[in-house]
Amino acid sequence: MGMYDAISSAIKSRNLLRFTYDGGERVVEPFCYGKNHKGTELLRAYQIRGFSKSGRPTGWKLFDVKKIRSLKTEKDVFNGSRPQYNPNDSAMEIIYCNV
Repeated sequence: MGMYDAISSAIKSRNLLRFTYDGGERVVEPFCYGKNHKGTELLRAYQIRGFSKSGRPTGWKLFDVKKIRSLKTEKDVFNGSRPQYNPNDSAMEIIYCNV
């Protein structure tokens, strides 16, 4: 399964995703997948644990999909609701899939 299918499937089924990004492993609730006006594919997710370059291991993050490595879909699910979630994410010009 390719990255597009894996991320879209996890959003639809509300499964957590685990991956390596910027040198560390992260576990996230994937909420929105799309691309910006430059054509960069992006994942808006709520990180629940793991590495953080900024020192904030939990919270809303925007990931550049091409930098995601070792993507795995977890069996654990999330409820699909978080404060400050905007399904019409302004960072994305085109949304492929969202909660």
